[in-house]
Amino acid sequence: MEMDDKRYESLKIENIVASGVIAESIDLVDFSDKTEGCELNKKRFPGAVFRIPDPRIACLIFSSGKIVITGVRDDAALAAGKAIVMKALKNAGVKPLKNPQVAVTNMVCSYNLGKNINLNKLTVTLNVENVEYEPEQFPGLVYRIADPKIVVLIFSSGKIILTGGKNLDDIKRGLDVLEKKLESLG
Repeated sequence: MEMDDKRYESLKIENIVASGVIAESIDLVDFSDKTEGCELNKKRFPGAVFRIPDPRIACLIFSSGKIVITGVRDDAALAAGKAIVMKALKNAGVKPLKNPQVAVTNMVCSYNLGKNINLNKLTVTLNVENVEYEPEQFPGLVYRIADPKIVVLIFSSGKIILTGGKNLDDIKRGLDVLEKKLESLG
């Protein structure tokens, strides 16, 4: 997930969410009892919440063997977090899958356009069906890009949030689409 191109200098990964299957089934009561940093409150949430301090990530683990990992900032943290979860499963007596299928499902990145944006003007000029702007409800403009499937939150300060990509290339392509659109507006 390298960002070597100068155009992407202010692009920053804020969060990566990955999900998949790590075991055929998991006894969550037993797992949470035996695993430090893991809590289970079935009245509030059907899964166990396993917080890992380093790398700082949170894992939602379900009895079906499914997992959602959040708080990841790069590939190395994802791999390290997955390894910690697999070790914790083994230590708790759970048999993990030999080849757990865990993949990135969403990336959230921030970016600074470096200039203020007139969101009212932008709303009028962008394709209306792909844009939502209700400043009374939310201070940013929501722009949905079809290809790649990225949602962009644009703020008048020029700061933006890009979400929905499964990899950094998706995010960069979405950013390129947005910047071309902004250039065409002047």
